[in-house]
Amino acid sequence: MRKLIVLLLIGLVSLQANYSYLTAQDRETIAILYFDTNDIPYDAKTLGNMIRIEVEKMQLYTIIDKYDMFDMLSKNELDIENCFGRNCLVEAGKILGVDKILTGSVEKLGEKIVFTVRLIDVNLEIIEKSNVMEYIDEDLLISRMSKISLNELFGIENDRVIVDQLTDIEEPLISTTKSMKLNGPRMGVAFLTGELGEVITRNENKGGYDGYPILSQFGYQYEIQYLSAGDFQALIEFVGILTGLEQRMFIPNVVVMNGFRLNDSGWEIAFGPSFTIRKTEYGFYDTDNLMAGAAGEWYLEYEWAPIDPVTYPSNPYYNKIVERMDSRGEVSLSTGWVWAIGKTFKSGYLNIPVNMYVSPNKEGWYMGLSVGFNTSRKR
Repeated sequence: MRKLIVLLLIGLVSLQANYSYLTAQDRETIAILYFDTNDIPYDAKTLGNMIRIEVEKMQLYTIIDKYDMFDMLSKNELDIENCFGRNCLVEAGKILGVDKILTGSVEKLGEKIVFTVRLIDVNLEIIEKSNVMEYIDEDLLISRMSKISLNELFGIENDRVIVDQLTDIEEPLISTTKSMKLNGPRMGVAFLTGELGEVITRNENKGGYDGYPILSQFGYQYEIQYLSAGDFQALIEFVGILTGLEQRMFIPNVVVMNGFRLNDSGWEIAFGPSFTIRKTEYGFYDTDNLMAGAAGEWYLEYEWAPIDPVTYPSNPYYNKIVERMDSRGEVSLSTGWVWAIGKTFKSGYLNIPVNMYVSPNKEGWYMGLSVGFNTSRKR
């Protein structure tokens, strides 16, 4: 019984081997030559090898060995590096003794990659099939493009989702090899509350700016990505901003934020410290109306001049003297903290980030809205 089982297994293996051999023998032979390239990071030989691997996976033809192919063509003095026309391809096929020749071209035209594949029937001396497809300008995905173009040429069904992503020129693919980067200008408005807003509206002779608590902002954002996983990005953002130029104010501000972004939806949150250069001075608030002004009015430390100097020979607010923003003061560095949330709207290669932010402070809050733009292009 055991001998019978062993004999049956040997027979089955032998039949399978014979079937595979006959199937391979029945296949037409094909030679895959160089692919003409233009303005892509692959030369003609490398791209031809890439195509050869994809065709081998399909198991539709018996592919002639590339070393034998190059040796035979070289002995017949055929310039394979410049053999792309039908007559030359047919001649190469007859030298090699194959049924088919596969060749084509890949070139960059504007903002797209054009992929052309042609199948030559050597015996009939005609172009049996051809396929031309336009893809997004993404060099790192040329291998996927070659597979799609070959499937289209040989009538093999493609994943339409992948095809749409790679061929939609107006909506570029965002993948693990290409993350969104939003370096670019920023412009917007800031609204100041509390003491900060009050200083902006205060008269200049009282240390204010005679302005409005709504200030314009203009700046630039620069990003450094430190983590990327699929749709998720983590990055460091540097934002330099000038505030209040339209009200004759010059308030420079630098913000360093840690940001987290979802490339597909465009949503992002960020937070980090801010550094501002502004004029400040030490003073006090006359809460008890001891001077000639209104109750609660702001005075500089050296402006102490009470109505009743006999009763108050020295400043009773000495322990309430604080440093505040004041147009009469000295330039100093101020720090803060910023929380921001935003969304990036996309139109083709154009990115339009819209962000809202808030910077809480014991003197008052900065709240604002900024808008920017940039183009997402291959780098």
